[in-house]
Amino acid sequence: PADPVSLQEHGLDFQRLLDASAYKETFRQDMIRWGEEKRCADPGFFCRAAVAGAAQPVWVVSDTRRLSDVEWFRDVYGDVVQTVRVVATEETRKRRNWVFVAGVDDAESECGLDQGVTFDWVITNDGDELSLDQQLETLLQALRSRL
Repeated sequence: PADPVSLQEHGLDFQRLLDASAYKETFRQDMIRWGEEKRCADPGFFCRAAVAGAAQPVWVVSDTRRLSDVEWFRDVYGDVVQTVRVVATEETRKRRNWVFVAGVDDAESECGLDQGVTFDWVITNDGDELSLDQQLETLLQALRSRL
């Protein structure tokens, strides 16, 4: 998550960081380094920021990146936490213009959850819309049943 203080400290354009432009890639490693420093000092820093002020019966916290994030949510919220992993083949990702960058795409911020987490749900998103819709409907039905 982008922290407003870090954006101001570094003079970054938040909207441009949200897209897949070269602008984001220029600052990506610096953002990762800054995030690591914050996490080392306080592993729950970004998790607390994500839930600050939330008062809904169901939250979707997207883009957790590390085992410590998942552990924080499980420690704080227990069994109500449902983890969802979205996967796509490397071939699909390349069709979507993903290009592997050493030092970035193999960093913990990108693959920290590839091992060590048993996900409650795994959703495959390889471009088959019907399959994706069916998987998401099953997930939604299961979540609704827990309310």
